[in-house]
Amino acid sequence: MTDLPVEQVRTLLAVVDEGTFDAAAAALHVTPSAVSQRIKALEQRTGRVLLQRTKPVRPTESGAVLVRFARQLARLERDAWGELGLSGAGQPTRVSVAVNADSLATWFLPALTRVTGLCFELHREDEDHTATLLREGLVMAAVTSSADPVPGCTVRPLGRMRYLPVAEPGLAARLMTGPLPEALSRAPVVVFDRKDDFQDGFVRRLGRTSAAADRHHVPTSEGFCEAVAAGLGWGMVPEVQAAPLLEAGRLTLLAPGEWMDVTLHWQQWKLDSPALAALADAVTATAAEALRQ
Repeated sequence: MTDLPVEQVRTLLAVVDEGTFDAAAAALHVTPSAVSQRIKALEQRTGRVLLQRTKPVRPTESGAVLVRFARQLARLERDAWGELGLSGAGQPTRVSVAVNADSLATWFLPALTRVTGLCFELHREDEDHTATLLREGLVMAAVTSSADPVPGCTVRPLGRMRYLPVAEPGLAARLMTGPLPEALSRAPVVVFDRKDDFQDGFVRRLGRTSAAADRHHVPTSEGFCEAVAAGLGWGMVPEVQAAPLLEAGRLTLLAPGEWMDVTLHWQQWKLDSPALAALADAVTATAAEALRQ
């Protein structure tokens, strides 16, 4: 193999982005048969299975390498059009980014307002898993808790997001009548989703095994904070969201002087891309103002 046919690589990207062969065919204005033939030819050329034929379609490990290449190629092409002062066939300068829900709800959006001329496609994912989207080529950059660079990416430290153990005052009063570690291990708790291990981590830090099985799953940052303030259970709430509720008396600190910090990093492709460079500068500048350094 001496090269990768651009048409086939772009078709692979379309299938992954659209989720099905039929949808990719519609986006590319070709027949589903043509899409299938291009993918088959690319798999034969590389000697690898590139797609998991699920719904939606997902790239294999080898497929992710080519999806990342295809997206980087598209990014460079749009940058070249821009530098030539051309429209890029009417395509906006679009940047896809993975970001965790708490950053999205607190400090990240103001960073985007510092950049002009870009359209953003944000993927919300837990900070422990955003790097996976980078690895799969689904995004160009990510706010992540991982300091280990994804292959082909650079890393910049952003700062620390602090989380406080809090509860509604009535629930807090009941929890604080005895040893807190034991109380938290039995009390109802609010978690983000089934991957959320943060509350359990705090309980383990206090010397118990884990939080209670009585869990409320609230998969938005704002909803999570409101669920804790409403008394559904205790939870680890970002300091910036907890502060006004603590001042208003809607939340109570369960363990003054105790907290958990998450160190965040910015990872992005190693591309000489003005769009990515401008976004990286805006994100790091905003993080320096909003996060603990």
